[in-house]
Amino acid sequence: MILTVTLNAALDITYRTPALVPHTTHRVSEVVERPGGKGVNVARVLSALGHRTVVTGFAGGRTGDVLRELLGGSGRPADRSGPSPAARPVDALLPIAGATRRTIAVVDASTGDTTQLNEPGPVVSAAEWTGFLSHYDRLLRTGAEAVALCGSLPPGIHVGAYAELIRRARAAGVPVLLDTSGEPLRRGVAARPDLVKPNADELARLTGSREPERATQDARRRGAHAVVASLGPDGLLAVTPDGVWRAAPPDTVRGNPTGAGDSAVAGLLSGLVERLPWPARLSRAVALSTATVLAPAAGEFDARGYAELLPRVTVTGTGGREPE
Repeated sequence: MILTVTLNAALDITYRTPALVPHTTHRVSEVVERPGGKGVNVARVLSALGHRTVVTGFAGGRTGDVLRELLGGSGRPADRSGPSPAARPVDALLPIAGATRRTIAVVDASTGDTTQLNEPGPVVSAAEWTGFLSHYDRLLRTGAEAVALCGSLPPGIHVGAYAELIRRARAAGVPVLLDTSGEPLRRGVAARPDLVKPNADELARLTGSREPERATQDARRRGAHAVVASLGPDGLLAVTPDGVWRAAPPDTVRGNPTGAGDSAVAGLLSGLVERLPWPARLSRAVALSTATVLAPAAGEFDARGYAELLPRVTVTGTGGREPE
């Protein structure tokens, strides 16, 4: 079982319009609702790949109810194109008093560009956080092979929360991947996660360097066992104990990039659990990320596109120790 943690889950709503023009009224041609938040997206992709996946974090209010209905496949019209019931993640979200947030993606069909609007999350009380820690510890002890800690922290949770969750996973002997930003990333890296997956901007804010390989090596020296940096359309850069690699997609694709990084996390995490060599993990992550841009909504990928892309991903680099 792979456990994903989404402390700031969301109901993802995607609007598709023929053209997005500022200061005008638009007719929406399509509306898609999906259970969202980075860890939820990761879990949905992992499930589609055939891994048993458990989603935890918080959900509250009417929006939280909708999120959980969609996650469980209640048959709401907007969810009919989702994965089959056998491929759905297990819902282990905890209820809270506050209302789950929404994220709005507006896709301009004329250009393929996406405008993203993210609401703030609910305030999590001290008692709710304490309850979550006990819940998390139980999940770690019930067969977790790996855990992914993903996304922003909602109001009320301290910035060292991910560092605390990393330490608890390490104490339970469960490999942990961290995908967040800002001060939670800085503190989380110091807690020595097995893998960190920042994008280029997050990496620059963490290290002060915009030179990808230097910044990635710096992030690893700060405590992470391995660092895989997302370089947007240029693919991934991995600095690991086994070597340094770059993985690039064969083509630049246009579409909705929402969730592409989450699919890359799913590729890396599934490769870790399956004990794949790093080049194979990176190929899977890049192919999944690119295939997600081709899909209509976050938390899913174009299966045909993925199959076509996977053997065409280019991985360069060498095994051996990371250069000092």
